[in-house]
Amino acid sequence: MPSLVRDRLTWVMYAQLALWVYFMYGFGPVAPILRDELHISRGLAGLHGTAFALGGVLGGLLLPALIRRLGRARLIWIGLACIGAAALGMYAAYHLALTLTFATLASIGSAFTVNAINTGLTDHHGPAAPAAISEANAAAAALGLVAPLVVGATYAAGWGWRLGLAVVVVPTLAVAWYARRTGVKPPEPAGFGATRVPHRPLPAAFWLALTSLFATGSIEICLTLWGSDVLREHAHVSAGVATAGVSALIAGMVVGRLAGGRLLLVFRPSRMLLVALGVCLAGFAVFWVATLPWLAMAGLALAGTGMGLHYPLGMSLALAHSDGQPDLAAARTSFAVGIAFGVAPFALGALADRVGPHPAFLLVPLFAVVSAAAIVRLDVVTGVARSSGRPPAAAAPTPLDRPPARTD
Repeated sequence: MPSLVRDRLTWVMYAQLALWVYFMYGFGPVAPILRDELHISRGLAGLHGTAFALGGVLGGLLLPALIRRLGRARLIWIGLACIGAAALGMYAAYHLALTLTFATLASIGSAFTVNAINTGLTDHHGPAAPAAISEANAAAAALGLVAPLVVGATYAAGWGWRLGLAVVVVPTLAVAWYARRTGVKPPEPAGFGATRVPHRPLPAAFWLALTSLFATGSIEICLTLWGSDVLREHAHVSAGVATAGVSALIAGMVVGRLAGGRLLLVFRPSRMLLVALGVCLAGFAVFWVATLPWLAMAGLALAGTGMGLHYPLGMSLALAHSDGQPDLAAARTSFAVGIAFGVAPFALGALADRVGPHPAFLLVPLFAVVSAAAIVRLDVVTGVARSSGRPPAAAAPTPLDRPPARTD
């Protein structure tokens, strides 16, 4: 059974990931305030979600070349610098064009930071990487719970929401100082520093993992953005209680990722993902049929517990089945997540306009079925490879099979 050793580098990468999640969850509740400040419609305010999706896709396009030339360590800090610049830039953003620009900049930075951290954890922890990625996302989601409270507190105190968002710069500088002082850096990819490294086609197993990641990303964004509307319409709760219900979803994600970090040291990621999809569907079923507020929010919390493992497991499977090209695979996952975050909410919203938000939410179990089918097929493909005597792509020897980077 693999063991997860949390050294200095591991903790630094956990903190780096949490800094982006603080910005993301801190900016989310700002949309209604921005709508009032800028005197724009809900549709225009919703373009900020599109900006996040666009930034993720652009970051994914740039990622392979930048990783090769700059390395993971530099790219993580460049990404965090983009996020910090976006947070500070919001102080001057009193026009929709500017707020969209800074949202896109932050999302591009997140593509650099998140994917370099995921591949860095994968190389550094080897067989224990899925547990490390799950734990990193649990720590990040826990900080994400704090972000709306800080932003709301600064706004309520009359200091404005921008201050609550900009405080992310302070811990960013603190983590940068600590990383420089201790000299911790993630392991660099094969071909680092080369002007050009040819890429092999990614195997079929990777594309199945990517399909699952797209579907689970669609589940997450739909529940996060539209869950409160269903609470208000079907469970007949106030706007304030509906907002708290989304917090229950995020709290469930934290619990799921913390528990999953330990279970992934024992069980296969693909098996765990199928279980997580089942837990999410069970919670969704309770949420969807409940008319009592407490029961509907309990369903959301249970759905979040399963959903919390979707992204770290999907990412782990995509990197594991990349045929020794984790940085290229990470770039492609940015496309999947970006497209899911950009398309799924609008698809659900368009359907909700026709049939209402409650029936439209049946898209969520449809996405779950797509993800489960892709994972079952993934197990079949990798199982066929093993039974035929060929090593699966995940086990292929690569230049990345190196000792972990020194952290002292």
